[in-house]
Amino acid sequence: MDPRQLPIGIFDSGVGGLTVLRALRAALPGEDFLYLGDTARVPYGTRSPETVRRYASQAAGLLLARGIKALVVACNTASAAALDTLREAHPDVPVEGVIEPGARAAVAASRKARVAVLATEGTVAGGAYPRAIRALDTEIEVEQRACAMLVALAEEGWTDGPVVEETLRRYFHGLFPGPDVLLLGCTHFPVLAAAIRAVAPEDVALVDSAATTAAAVRDDLAARGLLRDGGAGRVHFLVTDNPARFERTATIFLGENPAHGEIELVDIQAAR
Repeated sequence: MDPRQLPIGIFDSGVGGLTVLRALRAALPGEDFLYLGDTARVPYGTRSPETVRRYASQAAGLLLARGIKALVVACNTASAAALDTLREAHPDVPVEGVIEPGARAAVAASRKARVAVLATEGTVAGGAYPRAIRALDTEIEVEQRACAMLVALAEEGWTDGPVVEETLRRYFHGLFPGPDVLLLGCTHFPVLAAAIRAVAPEDVALVDSAATTAAAVRDDLAARGLLRDGGAGRVHFLVTDNPARFERTATIFLGENPAHGEIELVDIQAAR
C-alpha cells in the first residue's frame, strides 16, 4: 500500500488529545486519522514515569500494528516520559509529541522571558517543559503549577462559571504579577481557555501546543513525501473502555459528536 494513504496515529490517556486531533484535522483536512484513547487507564498524569512509558509503548504498538504513517503522542505526560523511548523503538516512523511544539510557541510569545506552565502532576514532576523551554532560550524563567482538578472539570464539561473560575483563582494564587505567558501544558486545558482568560491578567498570553504540534506534523510529513493528496479525511476512534462515555465527553473536546459507529472498543494489552 502507498504509505501516503495510511492514517496518522494519535494516542492519549483519554479525551484530552482530541484537542490535538481537532488541530490536526484543520491543518491536514485530507488525512485519515486513527485515534486511541486509553480510557481504561486514564489518567496518566498521576502515574509513575515507568508506568507511563509502559502504557505509551503499548498504545504505540497497537496503532503501528493497525498500519500508520506517523505517530502523534497527544498527551503531555506521555510526551514528557516516553517520547524518546518511542522514537528509539520506532526509528522509521515519524513520532511527534506536544512538549517541544508547546515550548517553541511559549518562547515565541514571551516578551518578558517569564513563562508559567499549567500541567498535570506527572508533567510538572518530570520537568519536561522547563527543559524544552530553556533549550530554546536559557534566559527564560519558568514556573510550573500542577492543576489536577482542571482535568476533572474539563471532562465533566464544566468549562465556565463560578466553580471553574474560583478553582483557577486558587491555582493562580501567588502566580501574578510575573509571567507574561501561560502555557497550557495539558491537552484538557484548551477547553477551559475562556475561563482561564477571564481570570488571568489581560496582558498574559495563553499558549497551547495543539496548533503548533499540527504544524510540526504537517511539515515533517511534507519533508518525507508522506502527505496525502486531496480527498476528505476520516477519523476512526479506538478506546480501551466505555465507548458510550467517550462519545459523550468527546463532543466537548472535538467540537462535534463522533459517529457512534466509528468508536471501537479494543484490548490494548492483548495487542502486544
